[in-house]
Amino acid sequence: MSTPEAPAALKRVLTPIHLWAIAVGLVISGDYFGWNYGLAQGGPVGMMIATGMVTVMYVCFIFSYTELSTAIPSAGGPFAYAKRAMGPFVGFLAGFATLLEFVFAPPAIALAIGSYLNFRVPALPIIGVAIGAFVVFVGLNVAGVGIAALFELVVTAFAVLELGIFFATTAPHIQVANIITDPLLPFGWWGVFAAIPFGIWFYLAIEGVAMSAEEVINPRRDIPRGYIAGILTLVVLATGTLICTTGVVPWQELVKDDSPLPKALATVLSKDHWLTHMMVYLGLFGLLASFHGIIMGYSRQVFALARSGYLPAFFARLHPTRRTPVAAIVAPAIVGSLAVLTGKTGEIITIAVMGAIIMYIISMIALFQLRRREPDLDRPYRAPCYPAFPAIALFLALVCLAAVVINNPGIAVITVVAFGLGTIYYKQIAAPRVAALDLADAEKLREGALAHH
Repeated sequence: MSTPEAPAALKRVLTPIHLWAIAVGLVISGDYFGWNYGLAQGGPVGMMIATGMVTVMYVCFIFSYTELSTAIPSAGGPFAYAKRAMGPFVGFLAGFATLLEFVFAPPAIALAIGSYLNFRVPALPIIGVAIGAFVVFVGLNVAGVGIAALFELVVTAFAVLELGIFFATTAPHIQVANIITDPLLPFGWWGVFAAIPFGIWFYLAIEGVAMSAEEVINPRRDIPRGYIAGILTLVVLATGTLICTTGVVPWQELVKDDSPLPKALATVLSKDHWLTHMMVYLGLFGLLASFHGIIMGYSRQVFALARSGYLPAFFARLHPTRRTPVAAIVAPAIVGSLAVLTGKTGEIITIAVMGAIIMYIISMIALFQLRRREPDLDRPYRAPCYPAFPAIALFLALVCLAAVVINNPGIAVITVVAFGLGTIYYKQIAAPRVAALDLADAEKLREGALAHH
């Protein structure tokens, strides 16, 4: 039975500003497209209620999740927490859910990048551009985490700046009648429930910051700073995007395509105004920031899963000079490129959302378990308002899961089948390897303790 070789440590180069950029960059594309389809489910007020509920869930989740990421600063993130709290199999389930989220979110964003460029240059094929984006950003991540993190910081800063300009330009033109419609909830409270998955798109993947924990210079101090600054920034951006966009354009117009922000600017200025053109072209920064950030996240998850025996050892190897997990970067990109070929953006997004919510649920349960089983665990940061915050996050995550399943039964069946196949793989192939590595680690700890005495 083969076991992964112990890889060298990932290079520590990340600071709080890098973590802020990763946190915001991972999800800022959600402000540029995707959320607007929730208006077709709940109308402006219904979408705002759904987004408000999701925002409460994410704020409580991040303030709680940060305790886990600082107490156990592992590139494995969710699976490392779940494994320590509830054993190797639950760790596998958490890791598998995270892979669903992080492997299927990039192809959806890549298709949006292709659509964006095709809108301006019709000769560019959407799918060809999407696959080209994978090639370029896989190469950037292979080049090194320092270069990748600097790029993420730059594109995220531009994306946030652009949203600030958008808010300042559209806010004076907000018409309350566009938001407070008659009827207030066009599709009733069921429409609010149906809009929840699109509210999640405003924040999906922020937890990916934890997967860079082993590359942070001072994780005990810097991870809380980066995470908290990131979630607060995203709350402001989501709120501004919703109010400024629905306030200037009737919601029925906003659900027609993937460009709600340029449409809002064209309404208050003109289609040919330079600011409108800027929103179209610089809007790519938001898409690129999320696309690139999620590639960083999935590569660290695959690397950590392989290092712990859940995946083949090949994925845990680092480039001899650049210290990047090349196979862990390339393999998910191949899967993502195959997903791009389907052209089904909505379905791909829903699979990613499903994986994310399952991971949130497992992570909050892990937090409660670790508080109960390991009260003396070194916790540089402790979740505020415990147990209220993690309990609220857990409850709302269950509500979100119900919303996604009820409104997407076909995707729910696909997800259940995927977890079933994953479980078979774990029981038949991965479990013996994980057990062998855990036994070897325990033996090393025992020998170290004897040598110390």
